[in-house]
Amino acid sequence: MPRTPQQGVPLTYKRAGVDIDAGDELVERIKPLAAATRIAEVVGGVGGFAGLCSVPADVEDPVLVSGTDGVGTKLKVAFATGVHDTIGFDLVGMCVNDIVTSGARPLFFLDYFGTGKLDVAVAEQVVRGIAAACKESGCALLGGETAELPGIYAAGEYDLAGFAVGVVARKKIVDGARVAEGDVAVALPSSGLHSNGYSLARAALLGTSLDAGGLDLGARPPELRGQSVGEALLTPTRLYPRAVQAMLAASVDVRAMSHVTGGGIPGNLPRVLPEGLGLRVEHAWARAPIFDLVKQAGGVDEAEMRRTFNVGVGFVFVVPAGAAARAVEVLRAAGEAPFVLGRVVTVPPDRPFEERVEWPA
Repeated sequence: MPRTPQQGVPLTYKRAGVDIDAGDELVERIKPLAAATRIAEVVGGVGGFAGLCSVPADVEDPVLVSGTDGVGTKLKVAFATGVHDTIGFDLVGMCVNDIVTSGARPLFFLDYFGTGKLDVAVAEQVVRGIAAACKESGCALLGGETAELPGIYAAGEYDLAGFAVGVVARKKIVDGARVAEGDVAVALPSSGLHSNGYSLARAALLGTSLDAGGLDLGARPPELRGQSVGEALLTPTRLYPRAVQAMLAASVDVRAMSHVTGGGIPGNLPRVLPEGLGLRVEHAWARAPIFDLVKQAGGVDEAEMRRTFNVGVGFVFVVPAGAAARAVEVLRAAGEAPFVLGRVVTVPPDRPFEERVEWPA
C-alpha cells in the first residue's frame, strides 16, 4: 500500500536525505576554485555535463596517460580532527605522481566526492585542497561529481576518488625499457606517510581504531619535534610533476621513474625495471620522524616498514651513472633535495618481485 505522508507533508527528495540545494551551493562555491586552475587547453567552464580539454598542439604524436586513486584510511584522520583542507591535496598527488612516471605532463583532473549527507563547508574545504594541488601540478580541475548517498556512509564521513589525465609525445614515453646494470637511482624525499599504510599507522599509534587505545591525535610526543600526532598524519603528499618536468626539460637521460606508494620501494621500483634487474640500496637518508614513531609505538620491524611505507623516499629517477651528477644538479635547481639512493644490479631471474631490492646489512 502507498505510504501515507507524515502529518500530511509530501515526501520530497530532501526529506529522503538528498539536498539538491546544498549541491547547487557547492557548485557555486567551487567555480572560482576550478577557474583558478584553468590552463590554455581547457574548453568551456564548470557546470556542464562534461569537461572539455584539447590536446596541446606542440606535442608530436600525442599519447594520453591516465591514472586513478583514492586517499584510503587517511580520511579517518581527517574526520577525527576536522581538518579537511589538505586531504584533497593528497588525492591529486596520488594520481598525478603516478602519471608523470611515464614522462607525461598532467593536463586535467576530476574528482568524485561521495557522502551520506552533504556538508557544504566541509566539501568546499576538500575541493579547495584539490584545486591547490592541481594548480601546483600545472593541471586543470576540469570537473567532478558530488554524490549524496544516505545510508551508505557513516554520519560525518565521505569518500574520495580522483582521476588524472596527462599527455606525452610517443617518442618521449619513459617506460624503463632502457634501464641497464650500473644505472643510478636518484631519489626525492617524501613529506611523510603520504597516503599509504594508514591502516598500520593508525593501529600502531592510535590503537585498533581511532576510538580505542594508543596516542591521542592532539598529543605532541617529543619524537615529532613539535607536531601533534594528527598534524604529522595529515602532512600532505608531496607533488612531483614540476621536478619531473624540470628533468625532462633539461634533457637528462631519464630511463625510468617510480612513484613510491603502497608497498614501499620493494613494491614499486621493480615495476619499472626490466626482468633480471634490481636495485641495491647503497646510501642512507633522513626520513620524517613519523616513521620511527610508528615503528616504535607499534613494534613494527624495519622489513615491514619498508614493504608498507615509503620510508622517506617519495619518487625515484633511474639515470645512467654518468648522468647522476647532472640529475642532482637539475633537481636542486628546481628546489628539490635529491639524493643518490643506489645502483641497478643484475639479479637472478627467478628472484621474487619484492626481493629485487637489496638493502644494506
